[in-house]
Amino acid sequence: MPEKEQPKGVIGRATIGGLPVIYKFVNEAPTDARRKALPWLVIVSWKYDGSDNNGMPPKPLNERMIALEDALQAGVVKSDFCEHAISRTGCNLKELIYYIHDRDKFMEKLNEALAKHDAYPIQIEFFNDPEWKEFETTRADFNKKAKQD
Repeated sequence: MPEKEQPKGVIGRATIGGLPVIYKFVNEAPTDARRKALPWLVIVSWKYDGSDNNGMPPKPLNERMIALEDALQAGVVKSDFCEHAISRTGCNLKELIYYIHDRDKFMEKLNEALAKHDAYPIQIEFFNDPEWKEFETTRADFNKKAKQD
């Protein structure tokens, strides 16, 4: 009987400035071909006031954040165009981090995916990251911490 393949995703917790931050990412290095196909890092960030909730978003706000993430997953994330890399929530900040092929196409797909949503208070930044350094740093930090625990 073949062994069931284990999920390659990681959900982990870190503490930054005394506040919890929850991370979610795939713990598998992309191929060189994948890095070349998706050289742009895009960070969708949402700042919020979590002062009454240990830096985490209050439940109604978290539900809106999940709606945003679900809309991006359904309407923007495509294997040949956009890949989710990392999600971070905590310390009064939600970040959804993707690697993409084309900035203009990403914005077009994002606007289509969110057309029927109320506006979100998000900021979008693009960085040229063909080596996927942001992803590799996050992955290495978590693997190092896991070995220490």
